[in-house]
Amino acid sequence: MSGLPHSPHALVTGGGRGIGRAIAATLAGAGATVTVLGRNMATLDAVVGAGAAHFAAVADVSDEAALKSAIAEASARQPIDILIANAGSAESAPFLKSDSALFARMMDVNFMGVVHAIRGVLPGMKDRPYGRIVAIASTAGLRGYGYVSAYSAAKHAVIGLVRSLALEMAASNVTVNAVCPGFTDTDLVAGSIENIVKKTGRSREQAIAELARHNPQGRLITPQEVADAVLWLCGEGAGAITGQAIAVAGGEI
Repeated sequence: MSGLPHSPHALVTGGGRGIGRAIAATLAGAGATVTVLGRNMATLDAVVGAGAAHFAAVADVSDEAALKSAIAEASARQPIDILIANAGSAESAPFLKSDSALFARMMDVNFMGVVHAIRGVLPGMKDRPYGRIVAIASTAGLRGYGYVSAYSAAKHAVIGLVRSLALEMAASNVTVNAVCPGFTDTDLVAGSIENIVKKTGRSREQAIAELARHNPQGRLITPQEVADAVLWLCGEGAGAITGQAIAVAGGEI
């Protein structure tokens, strides 16, 4: 597998924990200079302190002005070659109890956060000899799940954006792809597990099994498995892979 070009600069949004932290550490281990971006500086500093990233920047991806400023600061150190648009959040509710504010929150973070990040890096990336944009979507962007209609709609929108932008960028050296994890062993899924426990009275083990049943392999995905897929897409040998939504889901999709 072809690796990364010499010392590219990677920006990972939502890089403080879970999938984002695993991606940051994997890219750093492969030779990239990595900037992690998130909302909590102490969390990000811990990532840098652990050697999983080199720099940190604070911004909420739903705040376009703040994100643009953070990206400009990171780009001033070194032009950004790789964007991993990972930041996101999930809320669950029946559709009739999912009000407009819930839909707006899910779209602002999970979709517009990706839009803002891409708009921040693409002007400087599109004319460079190498560029990679990877959005971390979800299997919820490839199929539906009950009680997360707003989240699923936002993730479907991310995949539509990826497919369209990939066509616009096809004549450049920038590829645009999505990675779609199934239920992954992260803080976000831990919240879903706790909700199942509270609402159903099941044990934590039973709640994990309830989520893992979606995966034919019968287990949760690990953040490292997602990070490995991202690393491949960022490699020079993946230059012909663009406009794809790759499921990391144990055969669920």
